[in-house]
Formats: sequence, C-alpha cells, structure tokens
Amino acid sequence: MDPGPGHKSGAENWQRPLLCHCGLVYYQIFIQGSDHFQLEVYLLDKDGKVVAQGTGGQGQLRVPSAHLWWPYMMHEHPAYLYSLEVRLTAQTAAGPVSDFYTLPVGIRTVAVTKNQFLINGKPFYFHGVNKHEDADIRGKGFDWPLLVKDFNLLLWLGANAFRTSHYPYAEEVMQLCDQYGIVVIDESPGVGIVLVQSYGNVSLQHHLEVMEELVRRDKNHPAVVMWSVANEPTSFLQPAGYYFKTLIAHTKALDPTRPVTFVTNANCEADLGAPYVDVICVNSYYSWYHDYGHLEVIPLQLATQFEDWYKTYQKPIIQSEYGADSIAAFHHDPPLMFSEEYQKSLLEQYHLVLDEKRKEYVVGELIWNFADFMTDQSPQRVLGNKKGIFTRQRQPKSTAFLLRERYWKLANETRYQPWAAKSLCEKEPVYSVKQELPLH
Repeated sequence: MDPGPGHKSGAENWQRPLLCHCGLVYYQIFIQGSDHFQLEVYLLDKDGKVVAQGTGGQGQLRVPSAHLWWPYMMHEHPAYLYSLEVRLTAQTAAGPVSDFYTLPVGIRTVAVTKNQFLINGKPFYFHGVNKHEDADIRGKGFDWPLLVKDFNLLLWLGANAFRTSHYPYAEEVMQLCDQYGIVVIDESPGVGIVLVQSYGNVSLQHHLEVMEELVRRDKNHPAVVMWSVANEPTSFLQPAGYYFKTLIAHTKALDPTRPVTFVTNANCEADLGAPYVDVICVNSYYSWYHDYGHLEVIPLQLATQFEDWYKTYQKPIIQSEYGADSIAAFHHDPPLMFSEEYQKSLLEQYHLVLDEKRKEYVVGELIWNFADFMTDQSPQRVLGNKKGIFTRQRQPKSTAFLLRERYWKLANETRYQPWAAKSLCEKEPVYSVKQELPLH
C-alpha cells in the first residue's frame, strides 16, 4: 500500500480505507511444544463483551466502532484498553488440557509529516519530562511506591509524555503508561557512544541485538509511540553515518508502525545520523553549559537552532532536553546560577521561543529533568544532578509550578472537545495495531 506523500513512519502502514470508524487488530501467536492444539482468539471491551474473535495462530480482528487509545487529556475517555484473550486447547495423553493468555490492547495510529506528529490522525504535542529510575534510599531500580508517586506527580503536572532516558524502564512502568495515557519515547541504553571504535562492527552488531530485544519486549504497548536508538552520540564522526543508517533501518524493519529517532546535541550541519531519523530530537543547554548567567541570549540562540535544523531537514522537532540546576530553597535576586530563580527564568526564556515555533514545526518539549538524581562526584555536581523540577525526594521546586501552569494551558488547547467530534457516520480511516503474543 502506498501511504502517500509526507508519510514517514507509523501504524498507518496497517490501515485500510473503510466507510466506518473501524479498528483492526493483527495478531501472531508463537507456541512451543506439541503441534496438537486448537487456538481461539477473543477481543473483549472494558465491560468484558466480546467484540471480535478469530481462530488459528495468526490473523486479523475487525472491531466496528472501535474505542481508540488516546493520550492523557486528548480525549474524554483516554487510554482505552481492550483485552486480547487467547484460549488454547492441547491434546495430551491424559485428554484435552486448556489454558489462556490475556494481553491489554490499545487501538491507535502514529504518523509523522514534515511538521506534525499525529496520533489517531490528530496533531500531538509532547509536553512532558525526561526521567530516571532513581530515588534516595532505594537508589537506582524499580520501586512500586515510588512509581505510583511519580505517576501522580505526572498527572498533577499535566504532563502527557516522557522519554525513558537513557535505557528501557521496568515493564510495570510501560503498563502504567498504557493505563494512564502517558505517551512514551522508548530509548535504548545507547548512551556514551563517543569513541570512533564505538562505531565498529562489534558495537553495531550488539546495538542491533539490543534494539531487537527492546522492540520485542515493548512493541505491544500503545503508549510507546517512537523508538530512540541513542542519546547524544558523537554523530558528527565519519563512521556515524553508516552506523545510524543501518541501525535505524533495522529498527524500522523490526517495527514499521512507529517512527524512529535518536537524541542529538551535535551541530545540524555536521550530524551524519540525522538524515535517517523521522523526528529531530535535539538537546541544548543555553546559558548553562556556556554563556553562563546570560539568560538574554537564549531566545536568539534557540530560535536559530530550530530554524537551522528545520531548514536542513524539513522534519518535526522535539526539544528533547533543556534546563538548569537549582538547589531547592536556594534563592537569589537577581537570578544567579543554581538558584531556583535562575532555573525558572531560564525555562521562561525557552518557552518564549517554543511558543512561537510550536505553531510551525516544533512538536514537543521535554524538561531535563523530572527529579534530581545522583551522579558520580565532580566539581560540576552538587550532590548529584540538580536539574529536577522536583527534588530527589519528589518535593516541588518553583519550576514545578511554572511547568504545571504551562502544561495545563497546552493541554487545554488540544484536549477533547465534544462538540468538535466527528460523527461516526463520516468517512474515517481504519485504526489498527499489530499484536504478537508468546504462548508457553
């Protein structure tokens, strides 16, 4: 099927034109053991009603008047999940034995044009955070009470997205994102790719395997809308072009339904990997790692950054990191570095430009960082990285309130309006998702 001009990547690869609002769920089931079995597949809505069914290890389920999976605050019923139930009956010497496997399923599309990121055909603007699996006492790793706290803070903040910087998070995190409608840029542990030898065949082969593992684990999560293969590589080095061309093509072959990116901090003219991504994700720390204290230079530098990238590539752009360190309760007037006032003023300067460019081709902003986190000791760090809008103990700094006001304002601009909803009788595309189930 020819997706038409402007199509980059997305679940539109699984669409078929119909005259009604209909969903398609593609499934493929892998079974180990005996070949003597029967399979029945059922799709159940939230009320437990069967809305589609099939047989065999591979097929397609048609869902009339499908409830779509929408991001948080983008619809009056966000994060709608069906249950895909596989019932197996195996023939054994002792007689038939039955078992079943259930998987949550969200039906939605993702697509990219030269200046928009679309979910279910509607423009989506990422307003969210970068995170780490880190807190005091527990340190790095998964912690259920902490996860519940973090999701409550995301909802309070009005955030609709985050990036798994810079590694895949626990599966429980992805499940909650599905349930709450928090959109995810799913990132591989491809951080620290800086040496020339990092682009050799051994590293590339390992990176290809890592992406296979990540896609295989997370491909059935509707919250995951884009893969990120790396963070801040030295993508200006000569071997980087072939490396990222191969890596991104491989990721697209594994999953043609989602766009692919990596997060860059290189100069747009020198970046050899950017030609192969679907969305430009760029990190910049104006008036923090250079031009110390000069907040007034941010608007010109940031506007130039966006304009240069878009002129070069004609692709949507996400400000994937920006921010400044602040020590909680450290105040100073005029704003000086490490004070809460400086962090707040720096963000406000970024927002001036983001508000202009999001009218054109900027499709997202992710603050660095959700919360303070521990790092190795260095003269640049005051008991870890202090760029969080929350402390490491999840207490808000003044920037948390600034972002909360901003994110709810952004949400109100794009949230679901009942009077603007299309009639189901109008011609709509088919929204679909591909599911693959291991059955042991």
